[in-house]
Amino acid sequence: MTHMRSFRVIGLVFISFAISLTAVAQFGITRKAKAGAGDAGPAVSDSAMLIQNKMLEQFKLTKTTADRSDIVTAGDIVVLQKDGLMMCNTASTFAYANSYDNGVLTANQSVNGKAIAQAIAVSAAKSYFMSKVGMGSGLSGGAADAAHAAQAAQAKGTCTSRKFVGGEKFWVTGIVARNDGVVVSVFSDPYDNARFYGDILISFPVDPAAAAAAPAPDNAKMKKGAKASGASGPVARVVPSPDDFMRTMSEVITLDNANDQVAQPAPAPAAEVVAAALPAIPPPPPADQPPPTIEPGQSRDDVKAAFGQPLRMAKFGVKEIYFYKDMKVTFTNGKVSNVE
Repeated sequence: MTHMRSFRVIGLVFISFAISLTAVAQFGITRKAKAGAGDAGPAVSDSAMLIQNKMLEQFKLTKTTADRSDIVTAGDIVVLQKDGLMMCNTASTFAYANSYDNGVLTANQSVNGKAIAQAIAVSAAKSYFMSKVGMGSGLSGGAADAAHAAQAAQAKGTCTSRKFVGGEKFWVTGIVARNDGVVVSVFSDPYDNARFYGDILISFPVDPAAAAAAPAPDNAKMKKGAKASGASGPVARVVPSPDDFMRTMSEVITLDNANDQVAQPAPAPAAEVVAAALPAIPPPPPADQPPPTIEPGQSRDDVKAAFGQPLRMAKFGVKEIYFYKDMKVTFTNGKVSNVE
């Protein structure tokens, strides 16, 4: 019994360790943070927080359900300006990590590969130890191995991804400043009944002083497979002004202003009636003269000569109508085509 309890404790500790590795791979939690330096590592600088606040003023965030299946409160829609943004299906336990640095949008395959690997490790470890301590399905031998393999395959497929290209639109669900950039969390509309989500780290520019001071890598050692003699660790970044960062951000995403445009008055219809100045109605012809007539094919001048200026005129493309007191004359291409 004592042996069984010890085994259970060891199993739970191993599971916890595997889960902690997943957190490190996905969110970058440092050892310093674990040691008590704060839940998110080093404190974010005030200048980075100014950028975060400015972005939160510009973008109204979207709130999703806890399982990310739908939108609770719709915020602003943004338009992607670059090709190649990757997002995971919302059934995934993690968002697809992307970065925008020096004008290039990149899907961080290594970060997502680690997250998938850790998901497989957690699934397999949990299944194995749960079955060994009597907390699982009770499968053993080949059946247990098959179950473990199935769970690992399921964990590996948790990130069914989709590539988004410039011009596509989605929602912003989070904006978080870091000392090396700002992480923008995005959420898509359904595609084939599935929504997708991801993160974009919009990086701050590299500190030119630190880049100049860094020693050049030892090419000879690199050819032999040895570690370069250059500086290791993260690249030093400098926090730009909020306005400069907003310009960089606009290279990746911009607000969709389609719904904010002021409604323009509708264009005038093609058959707009043109009112003309109304001259005095000509007197009736003398009694000894026959009344004027109109024949098809006569010109506008012929009609005016016989009946005077019309009360009003209207144009409809190639057609033109003269309105008289008791008559309407239609011209097509300048010639009489109908009289009513």
